[in-house]
Amino acid sequence: MYAFNYHRPASVAEAVKILKASSDGRCLAGGMSLIPTMKHRLSSSSDLIDLNGIKELSYIRREGDQLVIGALARHVEIADSAEVKKSIPALAALAGGVGDPQVRNRGTFCGSLCFADPAADCPAGLVGLNGTVITDKRRIAADQFFEGLYETALEKGEIVTGVSFPIPEKAGWAKFANLASRYAIVAVMVAKTGGTARVAVTGAKASVFRVAEMEAALAKNFSAAALDGIKVSSAGMNGDLHGDPDYRANLVSVMAKRAVQAS
Repeated sequence: MYAFNYHRPASVAEAVKILKASSDGRCLAGGMSLIPTMKHRLSSSSDLIDLNGIKELSYIRREGDQLVIGALARHVEIADSAEVKKSIPALAALAGGVGDPQVRNRGTFCGSLCFADPAADCPAGLVGLNGTVITDKRRIAADQFFEGLYETALEKGEIVTGVSFPIPEKAGWAKFANLASRYAIVAVMVAKTGGTARVAVTGAKASVFRVAEMEAALAKNFSAAALDGIKVSSAGMNGDLHGDPDYRANLVSVMAKRAVQAS
């Protein structure tokens, strides 16, 4: 691990001030992705800003027709939350399947979004549920947040403070996981709100993506049968020892049907 300056601010305003003053600062929430990359010297930072002293970022609550989750809410808290289970059960299911107990008890949903791992579960949750990322200075719609492999729309000095989700009529989550890492080989979040449907996929490409043809079919008939015959192209799909592009393309169809059945 390379040397860095450590900070533990007590407020968002203090954290933003430190981050903007640093040459290459990073924020730390759970650290389940950031710390391993730093330990292996795959990344380095001039300053590490530990957000865990900012109590105002630890919350899960319903605000009108929105479910709002703070940046320090742990996966296990989301999975066990009575409010999440009532408002968006699929989100509780997603959080309950992240990593292992150690990761779920330390990692955060918002931290996973910021890291933007192509096989992480949370990006599909954000996009599939049409969520909004809340920062210290603006709100970023799910479809505008991810920009590619480990890349997001966050600007230098900007800190994520939470995420909000509109309450869907129906939503479902299905994941085909690597049994060793628990990362998604392919995972799908589906949701229906009014006359629209969303289908978000993670693990299959370099970044989370939506499947327009499936969305159109589910908007008319939100059932697994509505997806019969829809083929997903293998172009741009990941290929590795766990599955080639054709395998992953087929898994998208399988997982999408399972997600609808789980809704």
